[in-house]
Amino acid sequence: MTRFQRPARRTFLLAALGVGAGVGAGVGLPARKAVAATLPPVLVCDQKRRKVLLLDSSRTVWDPDTDPSAVQWSFTPEGNPDFADLSPQTSWTYVSEAKARTLNGRAYVLVTASYGFAAVVDRNSGARYWGGMVAGTPGDDDLNPHSIELLGNGNVAVVASTGGEVRLYAASQGAYSNAYVTAPLDAAHGVYWDAPRSLLWAIGGRQLVAYSVGTAAAPALKQTYAVDLPQLPSGAKPGGHDLYPVQGTTDQVWIATTEGVLRFSLSARAFSPYVTDSACSGLLGGVKSISNVGDDVLFVSPDGDLSPSWWSEYIHDGAGAKAPRRLVGGGIYKARWWQP
Repeated sequence: MTRFQRPARRTFLLAALGVGAGVGAGVGLPARKAVAATLPPVLVCDQKRRKVLLLDSSRTVWDPDTDPSAVQWSFTPEGNPDFADLSPQTSWTYVSEAKARTLNGRAYVLVTASYGFAAVVDRNSGARYWGGMVAGTPGDDDLNPHSIELLGNGNVAVVASTGGEVRLYAASQGAYSNAYVTAPLDAAHGVYWDAPRSLLWAIGGRQLVAYSVGTAAAPALKQTYAVDLPQLPSGAKPGGHDLYPVQGTTDQVWIATTEGVLRFSLSARAFSPYVTDSACSGLLGGVKSISNVGDDVLFVSPDGDLSPSWWSEYIHDGAGAKAPRRLVGGGIYKARWWQP
């Protein structure tokens, strides 16, 4: 299949890091058994269906239209009075993020959509913890919220790629709180709350940046650290896209860029390449989302033959031996293991 033929990306990325292209050049995942006994469900942004879906990971093909039992949970704000103020009929266009987080013992699903919708939703009840409109013109993609994070103090960070900014909302003050502070970050795409270090990390087109965040009632964004992403041989913008914790450690995060996948040590402040000899190794450029359960590395890369061009019907496993999982009739943008 043609989408497995991108061999140059790994070499480019290793060269940018000053690492030889040998198999042993990458840093391994945390030590564990090779295969998890029971894998968690998969949380999917299905832009075509305009839904977030939680799918049964024991299946390799999901067809919700003919077999709804494949879906363990779903979310759409359309028709939900809790979110009517956010005009979801327009703002809930192109679901751009879905991730699971826990706060005070409760599991939440964090979501954004390109035309301005951002929210934190209770996994069990579907109730609104917080929601906001992240758009210059409500219902427009002029800012393009691309990811979201829930902080330990209950506040919520949103990054906007077109707007080039990080926003920190005082969500702890109420479900409809629209107070926020902002910091500029070119092509901001991903965000992660580093609880052990009390830092908010965000990734943009050229840099990975850390911020201190103030208090729950008085949020603030003060840059405390920044590092350039590894430069591409072409000189083009590295294009940071995804930022997500490596499961099994509090020290590493996944970073997906235009040309490949990296890991970054939050303590050593150093990048390392993700190297795999699986059939998926050629797909690691342009990855939209990545997460792992031990060695089971789940990621989404555009199929290249759908419209819009960033959609996929397939979710790949970087461990190598498994065929891609398929969402029949889907328009997947991101997918992650359920890891609240």
